[in-house]
Amino acid sequence: MTNLPVLFVALPLAMGFLYILLLKQRPYVAEIVSVAVTLVLLLLALSLAGAGTFQDGYLVTSFNLPVGGWDIPLGINIFLDGLTVFMLIVVNLVSFAVILYSVNYLQRYTSRTYFYSLILFMLAGMNGMLITGDLFNLFVFLELASVSSYILVSFGVEAEELEAAFKYLVMGAIASALILLAVILVYLVTGTLNMAYAAQFIQEQGMNRALYFAFALFMMGFSLKAALIPFHAWLPDAHPSAPAPISAMLSGVVIKVLGVYAMLRVGFNVFDLGADPVFLNLLLVIGGISMIIGVLLALYQWDIKRLFAYHSISQMGYVIMAVGLGTSLGIAAGLFHLFNHAIFKSLLFLNSGAIEAATGTRSLKKMGGLAKLMPVTGVTSMVGSLSISGVPPFNGFWSKVLIIFAAVLAGRPVYALLAVIGSILTLASFMKVQRYAFWGKSHLSEKKQNSNLEAPLFMKVSMLFLAIFCIFLSFLIVPVLREMILTPAGEDLIRGASGYLARVGIL
Repeated sequence: MTNLPVLFVALPLAMGFLYILLLKQRPYVAEIVSVAVTLVLLLLALSLAGAGTFQDGYLVTSFNLPVGGWDIPLGINIFLDGLTVFMLIVVNLVSFAVILYSVNYLQRYTSRTYFYSLILFMLAGMNGMLITGDLFNLFVFLELASVSSYILVSFGVEAEELEAAFKYLVMGAIASALILLAVILVYLVTGTLNMAYAAQFIQEQGMNRALYFAFALFMMGFSLKAALIPFHAWLPDAHPSAPAPISAMLSGVVIKVLGVYAMLRVGFNVFDLGADPVFLNLLLVIGGISMIIGVLLALYQWDIKRLFAYHSISQMGYVIMAVGLGTSLGIAAGLFHLFNHAIFKSLLFLNSGAIEAATGTRSLKKMGGLAKLMPVTGVTSMVGSLSISGVPPFNGFWSKVLIIFAAVLAGRPVYALLAVIGSILTLASFMKVQRYAFWGKSHLSEKKQNSNLEAPLFMKVSMLFLAIFCIFLSFLIVPVLREMILTPAGEDLIRGASGYLARVGIL
């Protein structure tokens, strides 16, 4: 079991190169293998969730594996704890659903083999970021995922896609430069790139100006990757322009791993700022602003994918704000909402891809009446809409209620009120989507109105799979599942650098 985490990077990376070398003319083989690879990685991630031991009422998972026989801090190490396992489940679950959906969706594209290579490279980069214990390799894997995503956004090579990809590339390159500079500063001050040994140095010597500056660079870089306001300019163009499976990946997992996860791992476990009021207040302010401005911008959108993109900004605001409360309940609620958002937002973007493929438009004003023409897409879109709006009994309701309770108990009633307002505005926005896309008067051609526009088999299966999870994830409130998946992730953040060092084996 201790050697299996290597597969999260090695397997998709090897398959990606294999496709390019051997399967250029056999995209159907790449499709089958990609679905199988992501399913294997999902099952492996789920097996890791039960591989720990119960301590203090929750499941403690910890793997620390030196790579190439070099002991840390000289060598690179792979490290897994509860937060890592939680994020591995999120990433590989969404990736499996997206690649299954792509089997049918990509039939209208050429060079499908390159698509599967790139998406597996992106998956390898995200998994690598999650399991590495080294700051420089965190940056390397971040770049692997980022460069793959830049190319995938432009995959259709239309003018809109190329323009969006270029903007995404420029903003992403700025973020990467900030993060690399921060890594260099940490190395100059601490003499190590290993996250655990850097955390030990900071605990013993304390923070100085150079380290505070390095952390500020990390915050700006990761905020750009997470598309938090005011660093969000690239997202509203990149998400609508990309193919639907890539929009689902970008919103479902990429902004979470490259932005939110990296920010929290570095902030809480390396710089040990989990109890610093300045850091927590910064998260609260950024989260609150992103939550409200994102949903307000979404209300005015008629492009269905652009509307969903702005809601990604808003929903990430919920996550960051909840973590900024600095309490166990707040952090657990934020991570719960992160998982929920990965599922229902991926589902909604897959719905938008089915709608665009069937109708040839992304404009809500040109749709209408799709509930009868696309029943499976309509039902799953309703599930996703109710979930993101926080309507019971769907998963989004439970995480939003926990965030509101956590804010009240932490003595932050203003942020609780903002969360309620944001949820009401989200519901209004998605009522507009349902009315104009599925239940309003049809604006489609007579030929399309008399046709069955429903998505092909694998697209329907993928959407149904995620819709079922929108209900299933409500059961994370159940103690057994919570103690296996959600609580360990929250505890590994709330315990800060000391808990991280203990997991690595330094303390």
